[in-house]
Amino acid sequence: MFGPRPHRMRRFRRSIEDVSAPPLPDRTALDAAPNPADDLRFIRDTMERSAAFTAVSGVGYMIMGATALAAAWLAVRQVSSFAWLRVWLAEGLVAIAIGLLSCTWKANRRGLPLFSGPARKVALGLAPPIVAGAFLTFFLFRAGMQPALPATWLLLYGAGIMTGGAFSVAIVPVMGLCFMLLGGLTVLAPASWENWFLAAGFGGLHIVFGFLIARRHGG
Repeated sequence: MFGPRPHRMRRFRRSIEDVSAPPLPDRTALDAAPNPADDLRFIRDTMERSAAFTAVSGVGYMIMGATALAAAWLAVRQVSSFAWLRVWLAEGLVAIAIGLLSCTWKANRRGLPLFSGPARKVALGLAPPIVAGAFLTFFLFRAGMQPALPATWLLLYGAGIMTGGAFSVAIVPVMGLCFMLLGGLTVLAPASWENWFLAAGFGGLHIVFGFLIARRHGG
């Protein structure tokens, strides 16, 4: 008559133990679970890369600075103004080639998009002052105003770096501002100092800021 009751109590106690003590999760499953902090960090890095052109090469800037110093050394030894201009025009073409190749190298090495939206914005911001500088170079030299060329180059290049660099890492517009300040000083300085201002700008500023970019932004 009273035989089945203990059996029911044991079953009830077993069901309570099953509900109150769930099995512990497997350690392997915990380790394999995604970390929200890592996901947020990945999303943040992706957004930063998509919003700014980070393939700008500090190493390339330093090489451009070194070639500019060599051009300044060579240009000051020319006997005619046309020969002086040819040296700096050749340096401009060399610098453009170095800039394109170094950006491509950095983008491939770090897996960065080279022809992304920010890259096009950088190009659109930099190109108009460079094109304007090319036409003004021809005009000023034909008009016999060669002393105005260094200030024109520094100011327009600095303006292009500032406008295009607004879509790149934060230090690039600062470099553009320094070029513009140096160009302003060139306007006020004696004409005989023009070559040294070019050396200080295209040589010195490129090397200093190139080193900072390479150190802070990976090359």
